[in-house]
Amino acid sequence: MNMFSDRITEFFFGLEVPGNLPGRVEAINPYSNNLSAVCVKSFYSAFYNDANKRTYIIGINPGRFGGGITGIAFTDPVNLAKECGIQNDFQQKQELSSRFIYKVINRMGGTTDFFSKFFLSALYPLALIKDGKNYNYYDSSKMWKYLKPEILTTFKSQLNAGAKNNAVICLGKRNEKYLNEINKELKYFEEIITLDHPRYIMQYKSKQLENYIDEYIRALNYASEL
Repeated sequence: MNMFSDRITEFFFGLEVPGNLPGRVEAINPYSNNLSAVCVKSFYSAFYNDANKRTYIIGINPGRFGGGITGIAFTDPVNLAKECGIQNDFQQKQELSSRFIYKVINRMGGTTDFFSKFFLSALYPLALIKDGKNYNYYDSSKMWKYLKPEILTTFKSQLNAGAKNNAVICLGKRNEKYLNEINKELKYFEEIITLDHPRYIMQYKSKQLENYIDEYIRALNYASEL
């Protein structure tokens, strides 16, 4: 049987860094790093070793301190060890988005139950940096135009790993515009449900953290039950 874990790791390990990105932007491919590759295999073997479809939760592109290191979306080295049980030799530095996501995961029953229903990823699967800081695929019209053909191809491959088509959770309100554009071309998801991005919540709305966690839980439960 072709497992979700096999399909998605084959996809990730086949990714290549694009050349000559506009505006001095660089892409990081954690899947070419042996340490990251071991962690990715361990993670997907532990939580996705079945043929079941999942509700997809789609961010922008990985951050340099989270998925850009570990190769696992919204999962920094600290949460990879503490919450997922996968010990690693990365610098144990936390990422804001990862901290929020794992608060949600724990409130929803923990990693085993959560990952049996959901798949966390990004519209563009590689981390982008400019001048040592995180960069978003939509931060310039040139970047979006450059990356869109690749995003169409890579996102379709991600969907083929086992995405339910009833609904997708979109993280980030600007991200919705581009996910909707991609979805119109691929004609895959029936509904896009958009939530504020975890980093925005942690950086600017931390006093309302519990309200945002509750909002996430309601949206995720709704999407997974469709």
